[in-house]
Amino acid sequence: MYDVLIIGAGVVGCAAAMELSKYKLKVCVAEKESDVCEGTSKANSAIIHAGFDAKEGTLKAKLNVLGSQMMGDLAKKLDFAYKRNGAMVLCFDKADLPKLDELEQRARNNGVDGVRVVTGDEARKLEPSLSDEVCGALVADTSGIVCPFEMTLAFAENALQNGVDFKLSTLVTGIDKNENGFTVHTSRGDIQTKVIINAAGVYADKIHAMVSSKPLGITPRRGEYLLMDKAAGSLVSRTIFQLPTKMGKGILVTPTVHGNLLAGPTAENIDDKDNVSTTKNGLDEVKAKAALSVKNIPFGKVITSFTGLRAVGDTGDFIIAQSDVKGFINAAGIESPGLSSAPAIAQYLCRIVGEILPLEINPDYIGTRKGITHFTALSKDEQNELIKREPAYGKIVCRCETVTEGEILDAINRPLGATTLDGVKRRTRAGMGRCQAGFCSPTTMSLIAKKLGIKIQDVRKSGVYSTQRRQDDE
Repeated sequence: MYDVLIIGAGVVGCAAAMELSKYKLKVCVAEKESDVCEGTSKANSAIIHAGFDAKEGTLKAKLNVLGSQMMGDLAKKLDFAYKRNGAMVLCFDKADLPKLDELEQRARNNGVDGVRVVTGDEARKLEPSLSDEVCGALVADTSGIVCPFEMTLAFAENALQNGVDFKLSTLVTGIDKNENGFTVHTSRGDIQTKVIINAAGVYADKIHAMVSSKPLGITPRRGEYLLMDKAAGSLVSRTIFQLPTKMGKGILVTPTVHGNLLAGPTAENIDDKDNVSTTKNGLDEVKAKAALSVKNIPFGKVITSFTGLRAVGDTGDFIIAQSDVKGFINAAGIESPGLSSAPAIAQYLCRIVGEILPLEINPDYIGTRKGITHFTALSKDEQNELIKREPAYGKIVCRCETVTEGEILDAINRPLGATTLDGVKRRTRAGMGRCQAGFCSPTTMSLIAKKLGIKIQDVRKSGVYSTQRRQDDE
């Protein structure tokens, strides 16, 4: 019997697990995929929003600002990449300049510091590559960028070291309410729990419908992106937005925390909750709209494109509350700024759990976590010393990102270790460079196969490896 079962191991689910592990609770996370960070959390803009866009008084506004304020301290304690690089919202029509003033006032109402409106010329002094058509901009100094994979993994690994159980490749198929809480039926057996947190992303409505007849509407919103080589990463230093519309914040152009340049996303409501395909029309839209903001974007340096799905709720705000079924808590409709808000959402969820179960502080809670050592981040002396201790760090596997065998072995062998190529890629960046895993895949696959005790042909790009799938089918 668990005290709390969290359904979904995205950034919100993992943040909630970490926060709950601060208390004497028996907590479990169930995830249908073979790894954490496999849904919305893996494919987004990687922006930590300042909090100027969300409507005053909403959970989005409150939790965005709180989450952003928490991010720097969390990044240090949990060892994930984060940079406060600032942002700009661009205006191209003088008739729209009052909208910048409205955003500035909204920012102040939301409690956001470091926000000001500047002229087009002042904006170009700060960012010389901006379009000549920019006539004004809102500057937000507290906006940041993060590695969403590293952040989600950091939350998950910290939760794990504080006693949270993770059941991966575990699909929830049904939920029964009983006098002690819930019996959750899964593809790998039943789970008994007193409380459920539904953090299932675009599938949150399906999970909700397993216990309640009260409707919960979730619409997948597809967003397509273009990622450019690190040679393009210095074109802008801030995250460049366009004035937002009802469909979102428009096409942005931003450096990534690892030095690439990212453009996107589109915003298209779709019915298919698994459709993460890219389209010619979508990517053409990214190119055309991004070029309105920034001059001479080197689209010839695109190394990959990808699509993410945002879970858009039917209320216009985050849906974070106990449902009509006692003990069943929804954390649904967590679209942008969900990544920014995740640690604050986790605290909010904890308070709701505390209204159902007694919360007693865990005196043994460990508040820090050490991430994978990135060889390229070390000095020459540190690199040489590391190679002396661990010779595997002297073998380069991914030439594009200079990722060593030692890093890949660490990614595979650590708690919640990688079992797929994508799992290694998100933990180490092996395969994220110019050749997009063309060179390093065979070696990485060999290392995974050896660890899992399977044939190299059974190693998968993502998902449960083939042998396991065959065993499950049988």
